[in-house]
Amino acid sequence: MSMQALVLNRYNGPLEMTTLSRPEPARGQVLVRIAASGLNPLDTKIRAGSAAHAKHPLPLVLGIDLAGTVEAVGEGVSAFKAGDEVYGMTGGVGGIQGSLAQYAAVDADLLALKPATLTMCEAAALPLVFITAYSGIVDRARVQAGQTVLVQGGAGGVGHVSVQLAAALGAKVYATASSRDLDLVARLGATPIDYREQTVEQYVATHTQGAGFDVVADNVGGATLDASFAAVRHFGHVVSALGWGTHALAPLSFREASYSGVFTLYPLLSGQNRAHHGAMLREATRLVEAGKLTPRLDPRRFDMASAERAYEAITGGTARGKIVVDIA
Repeated sequence: MSMQALVLNRYNGPLEMTTLSRPEPARGQVLVRIAASGLNPLDTKIRAGSAAHAKHPLPLVLGIDLAGTVEAVGEGVSAFKAGDEVYGMTGGVGGIQGSLAQYAAVDADLLALKPATLTMCEAAALPLVFITAYSGIVDRARVQAGQTVLVQGGAGGVGHVSVQLAAALGAKVYATASSRDLDLVARLGATPIDYREQTVEQYVATHTQGAGFDVVADNVGGATLDASFAAVRHFGHVVSALGWGTHALAPLSFREASYSGVFTLYPLLSGQNRAHHGAMLREATRLVEAGKLTPRLDPRRFDMASAERAYEAITGGTARGKIVVDIA
């Protein structure tokens, strides 16, 4: 049997509609009929061949996140059955087929049942950003009720989920954003901070009386990670998914604070600890169905024929929420 997929034959080249053989689920895998493919800024870097940490050999099918329906299950799979609606961060890196295709055979450990209250497109927007946020806020920083949490880039993909997750844990959440997004982060449950109007010293003084935040979750990197080191309290914790540059650790050291990096792709690339991805998404489903987590989608709709424009929305900086391609 065959399927349609968007194939990239050269880096930065066009996405070409191609007929491929439909995969069969191996032991431990699930065959998913894909309904929606969630795109992330990382997808654009992989497409350009510029993500050294996420090599994807040519020819390739992009798309890290998916939502869809289980078509068949391989040997040894008991958690899912045909007809289940699922979602997950399942491929698009390291030679693993991505979600810009009608079907994918994916490791069952990477999947969870889709929240019943979300559409397929809404569900496809969540996996990478939720897993990244959870890995930092829960696994690394172990945020507790009553703590103060600063989310850097609170309106972004990972940021808007981080705000909601920290708030659901009972933390007092603050979030930096540009002026146009201050109302958004306030609606998500954070006290908004206009990072262009206030210095780190000013907002630390205003909101923590100069003590600093218990936890700072950086989703921007670069100078913002340096600012995070200056914003954390004594014995606090900074976590970042973009800590790839060269940074002075003196501000962190003088506060006797700690730092953790998050590398969300590691289970996909290594094959290790994949079951934790599925467990995190089961928690996402619980939070969504409890009304504590809502993905923010760009209002535009894209399908396989207009997927090029979906990528342009990310690279051109016009996205206002997560970009999703409707496969069904």
